[in-house]
Amino acid sequence: MATSTQRQPTAAAFAPPPDRVRNVGPTRFSGRRTATLAVRHAVLIALSFLTIIPVLMVASTALKTDADVKTNPFGLFTSFSPANIVRAWTAGHFNDYLLNSFLLSVPSTLLIIVISTIAGYTFARLPFFGRTALFYLVVLGLLVPFFTYMIPLYFQLRSMHLLDTLAGAILVLTSTGVSFGTFFMRAFFSDLPEELEQAARIDGCSEWRIFTRVMLPLVSSGVGALAVFTFITTWNNFLVPLLYLPGGTYRPLTAGLYNFMGGRSIDIGPLAAGTLITILPIILLFIVLQKQVTAGFISGAVKG
Repeated sequence: MATSTQRQPTAAAFAPPPDRVRNVGPTRFSGRRTATLAVRHAVLIALSFLTIIPVLMVASTALKTDADVKTNPFGLFTSFSPANIVRAWTAGHFNDYLLNSFLLSVPSTLLIIVISTIAGYTFARLPFFGRTALFYLVVLGLLVPFFTYMIPLYFQLRSMHLLDTLAGAILVLTSTGVSFGTFFMRAFFSDLPEELEQAARIDGCSEWRIFTRVMLPLVSSGVGALAVFTFITTWNNFLVPLLYLPGGTYRPLTAGLYNFMGGRSIDIGPLAAGTLITILPIILLFIVLQKQVTAGFISGAVKG
């Protein structure tokens, strides 16, 4: 009996020629991705222009001549004259205000960094009774607005003879920043592995040496980010020096600009020069340390 073998057609026999195959999926996906990236870049560029244009306007007005400021107020860098900077620096006493801003911001930032780092390590690594409740009590300072206790604090500082002193203003600035600093640094210390701490204890390290030699170097990015953020916050603070430094001897740039603006509501050039002197140190600080700040906040977000 003869048997005939017949080959069954395969799937390849019905496949279209290679030149007719269309890769629809990846092309459509890449097109959507390109459109999404284009929209994101457009939004970021628009936000960048909205942020940088006021700074450019202030710098341009501060470096213009008085006649050019009046005739062409919105023109960017149409003329150059340092007269407004000189008038703000000398007649406006912005040289003294700049020194006072550093005298307020630097000690306040150092105190906040020291207290917040130690408190963050304590709440994250040291077990003790009531640790969680005490931590929430410290963080409660983030939820209480400064406006609710600024008037009682004024009378308290006056009774302690700390009103219109650098020490009183520094203490107020420090107290307003410790809550956020403690919350921020606790997130960094909580993510560190316990094996490092145990190994250091086996080697005979004290708790202080474990904190300073082992744990603290591992959270240096967080300390740097907190330092820059705190310095910018204290530098830009307006209400604390206005309330608790009424005499004007230790008036910083923010309160000095407000006082300088009182009698110069029409003289725009010196006002822009004073504004430029106020914001320029912060801009330079952020430009120099932007990588450390970005790395610290990104690391804190991942750890938290």
